[in-house]
Amino acid sequence: MRCVDRKGNEIGENAAQGRVLKALYETAAGRILLGILVKPFVSKAGGFLLNQPVSKAAIAPFIKKNHIDMTDYEEREYRSYNDFFTRKVKPGHRKFDSVKENFCAPCDSRLSIYPITAEGKVRVKDTEYTMESLFRSRKIARHYEGGTLCIFRLTVDDYHHYSFVDDGRMGYIYRIPGVFHTVNPAANDVCQIYHENTREYCLLKTEQFGTIAMMEVGAMMVGKITNLKPGACEVKKGEEKGYFEFGGSTIVLLLQHGKVRLDSDLIENSENGYETIVRMGERIGKCKLPKRA
Repeated sequence: MRCVDRKGNEIGENAAQGRVLKALYETAAGRILLGILVKPFVSKAGGFLLNQPVSKAAIAPFIKKNHIDMTDYEEREYRSYNDFFTRKVKPGHRKFDSVKENFCAPCDSRLSIYPITAEGKVRVKDTEYTMESLFRSRKIARHYEGGTLCIFRLTVDDYHHYSFVDDGRMGYIYRIPGVFHTVNPAANDVCQIYHENTREYCLLKTEQFGTIAMMEVGAMMVGKITNLKPGACEVKKGEEKGYFEFGGSTIVLLLQHGKVRLDSDLIENSENGYETIVRMGERIGKCKLPKRA
């Protein structure tokens, strides 16, 4: 899937990674290997290795290869590769837009936006999903019929922490166990990754944007989704919600019908088959204020 920044500049994809994923998902031999790689024990084993001190040797080459600007991040010595991967930005970086009516991105990512039909269905590229299967709950799915699905796809060079998008009350966290497909769009052409992957979600009753479903989706080599709060508590806009360990991963936000007006450039990019690069705290829309009588 092609990608642009908010100025309309097209961003190149990792060609080598694309070839590997194409081989895994589109060839017979690749699918045999894939059947093993997506198992939870593989991601857990990878996570264990990346927590070992010897894994520090991979940090410098990774920074160089992905052109990561480390001036954004706290200056300290890392104990392991995973310690580096879950690094934090310096205080004051990734600040949320201060206008309370503005709807902001929860994380650094590549954003795609999809309309949800009145029947609770959504088509991501050529793959159809239902809200009932996504939540495994008909009761919750009904709240998002006719709404909007926002997919924030994090790549390995992104900041892998994520935050609450508004003041409000967070409900309990639900975990749906599954496998760990890559969240790269190449996989979505072959399987229903958002129905099959391990994921966690909660409902956030916000002051400005209705009740938002916030869902974290694990991916290949992401053995752990760490949410910092158990749920059923008050939260603040911009407060950290959690983080992912190594690998690509995804945040999915589900918006109720008529609650948020997303920025037109993001909608247009998605309609034209582009993801858009956004940063945590950046405005991506605003609340739809009720009409005055």
